[in-house]
Parts: sequence; C-alpha cells; structure tokens
Amino acid sequence: MELWQSLVLYAIVGLAAGVLSGFFGIGGGVIIVPALVFILGLNQHQAQGTSLAVFALPVGLIGAYTYWREGSVVIPGALVLAAGIFIGSYFGASRAVVLPDDVLRRAFAIVLFIVALRMFFTRG
Repeated sequence: MELWQSLVLYAIVGLAAGVLSGFFGIGGGVIIVPALVFILGLNQHQAQGTSLAVFALPVGLIGAYTYWREGSVVIPGALVLAAGIFIGSYFGASRAVVLPDDVLRRAFAIVLFIVALRMFFTRG
C-alpha cells in the first residue's frame, strides 16, 4: 500500500473515531485499535500504542470542552479519573508490551466481548 493511501485510511479511521468518540464517548479501544489491526495491518502492540498516542490531551480536550459547555462534565471525577489513567496506563502498557501479540489481541477481544454483553443485557 502506498504511503498516501495508508494516510488516507488513517484519516478516515480518525474521523470515524472522532465522531463516535464525541457521540458515544468511545474511540480508542473500540474503534481505532481494531481498525488499525484489520484495515491498516498493524500488529496489536502497534495498534494499542498508536491509539494511546492519539488520545493524549489535545484530542480529548476539544470533545471534553464541548460537553463541559453543556454542563455535562463532572470536573472532580474527571480529574481523579485522569490521575488513575495516567498512572494505570504506565503499568498496563509495561505489562502489555511483554505479551505475545496473539495473546494481547485475544485478551483485548475478550474485554470487548464482556463489555458488549454487559452493555447489551443491562437495563436502565
């Protein structure tokens, strides 16, 4: 695949993830990681690392600002979550990089499956 073609695919995946992130609050794990693996051919480690790099402060900031303007951000909760994610992402990433790619991909799929089942069958 030519460089420009892969960059176009990255742009399409990014746009889709941005729309879904703004709409549902999802993007990195649910949209970007599978798209990078299945559409762009990255391995699981590359996909997860690239997704984490994308969702650094500038990207999330504009979506969060839009929700904040509408009174839909719990600031103290967001700050505590951010601290947990900051610390937890280091520990999670340091463990993930030593796993074989197929083990990491399967673990990722199991997490998505469990979340999907829970979301589908939970009422209210």
